[in-house]
Amino acid sequence: MDLPQNELDRLVFFEHARKAAEAAYAKNPLDADNLTRWGGALLELSSFQNGTDSVKMVEDAVSKLEEALEVNPSKHDTMWCLGNAYTSHAFYIPDHQAATVYFDKAAQCFRQAVELDPENEIYHKSLELSSKAPELHLELQRQMATQQQASHGATSASSMKTPKKKKNGDLKYDILGWVILAVGIVVWVGMAKSHVPPPPSS
Repeated sequence: MDLPQNELDRLVFFEHARKAAEAAYAKNPLDADNLTRWGGALLELSSFQNGTDSVKMVEDAVSKLEEALEVNPSKHDTMWCLGNAYTSHAFYIPDHQAATVYFDKAAQCFRQAVELDPENEIYHKSLELSSKAPELHLELQRQMATQQQASHGATSASSMKTPKKKKNGDLKYDILGWVILAVGIVVWVGMAKSHVPPPPSS
């Protein structure tokens, strides 16, 4: 895998975060912050995988985030990360009906995150974007189907349209990238907090 330096740095950072969270889990499996970091790191790392490996990693992220919510059901950042994981999962599913189930779960998570932390603008924005996700998914599936048809027919007209279709298809990855970047920030902040020495007692 030939990655630009910033992507390689991201991969190394989140792989380190995943391993650190795994080690911390062995010592304390009931640490909701650690489970959230682990789930967030897995979600980030899923963008470096392909096909079924991506889906498996997203499913693992969902599992860790759900486990964190069992420990602390009112942890809004975990709820928000879980919404992002469900959104990512939905975009990997070609069947629109099946994907809608995950979009609905994501919207519910975002609503709960907003209820738990009503001042958080990112949660409000995520909830707003989640209402547009099913429509975007449908459009992407249409474009991919058209692209496949175009690639089967070797006419010059269809090959002229391909660059435009590719550009539109990139929108899916832009949105997934936005979701993953946002989750990455949460994981990074969480890791930074976990390594900060406690404030001196007064």
